[in-house]
Amino acid sequence: MDDDHRLAVEPAAALAAARRRAVRDGDRQIDTAHLLHSLLEQDPQVRGAFDGGPQLARLLGYLVQRSIGYGLRWQGAVEDSGTLPVVTAVEGFSPLAGAALEDACLRAAGRGGALVRGVDLLAAIVADPQARAVEVLTRAAVDVHELRARIEHGFEEHEARAGRGEGAY
Repeated sequence: MDDDHRLAVEPAAALAAARRRAVRDGDRQIDTAHLLHSLLEQDPQVRGAFDGGPQLARLLGYLVQRSIGYGLRWQGAVEDSGTLPVVTAVEGFSPLAGAALEDACLRAAGRGGALVRGVDLLAAIVADPQARAVEVLTRAAVDVHELRARIEHGFEEHEARAGRGEGAY
């Protein structure tokens, strides 16, 4: 999936980084927390979905803790909410992360065949409340419902218009 032609540059780079992170951490599969961490590092548009510098700093600090102890309880356990059919699994990814990749592709297709953006993948990985990414976000005091709403309501369009002086929606 790392070389999937449906992915824009940033999510493709994030997938490659997530794979390296999972291997380095000794995890058997890439999970949604690996994807979240890598998206935050690779994609400025994903960072823009969050509520500024302090929230991002807190979130990145929490994600770094994963490799030094916090995530150890996840090692050897498969990330799965139990709501997904096993056949949706993408090789090398947890069932939730694989389903998120597929959902991100569907989101992009809904825009008329556009490439998958990082925010598509972000929206997909935070859609399941059982995802490790959602647990990390919650522990870092990110309001996941507000994050989902910002993504769904096109925060990047609003910010682009504001930058051009066009005001609110």
